[in-house]
Amino acid sequence: MTKVISFISRKGGTGKTTNAINLATMLHSLGYVVRLIETDTNYTLTTLRKMELFKTGAKEEQLFTITPSEDQLIAEELESYKKQKIDFIILDTAGKTTDVSIKKICVASDLVLIPTSLSQNDLLVTYQTVEDLKPAIALNEKLKIAILPNRIHGSTRTKTIASMLDQLDAHILENFVPSRNMFTQSSTILAEKDYLGITKEILTLF
Repeated sequence: MTKVISFISRKGGTGKTTNAINLATMLHSLGYVVRLIETDTNYTLTTLRKMELFKTGAKEEQLFTITPSEDQLIAEELESYKKQKIDFIILDTAGKTTDVSIKKICVASDLVLIPTSLSQNDLLVTYQTVEDLKPAIALNEKLKIAILPNRIHGSTRTKTIASMLDQLDAHILENFVPSRNMFTQSSTILAEKDYLGITKEILTLF
């Protein structure tokens, strides 16, 4: 059965796109059938894929599919994709998704991942994002919400991360994304091996 993983946050720049592509490439490398959908109208990943295909000569049919869409349309489109033989649909939402779109996306999702740094501004936005998602749980009791600590300094202790995020009413992933360049220079073709631990933990949520 197809599982839908949506990256959602109330603001841009939290790491939705970077983590969506890292998760998609890693799942694909593990043998799963993946479709990545981006609703940001800049369509960064769609453009990146075209550039990588041109530079590397890779065959698109050997890669996972990247599909552009829009937040207000994606909920209905997801239902048709779920009828296909796809293991995971990764949804990279826009930073300014409306309340209506967020609700529809959550109802159609199995897991919502909210990436956040430990900065005060990001934590406030993350708290509000979690609160905004709660009404959707009433309509989708199977929905899981998880916080993905992102751009964390390598010397930060796990206990420190947990204490700073413990006021968020959501599951906190134990694995975190460190603030290293390898996680900001994403590829739509090659998986980042250091993302394996995060991916495995996400899989345990199903």
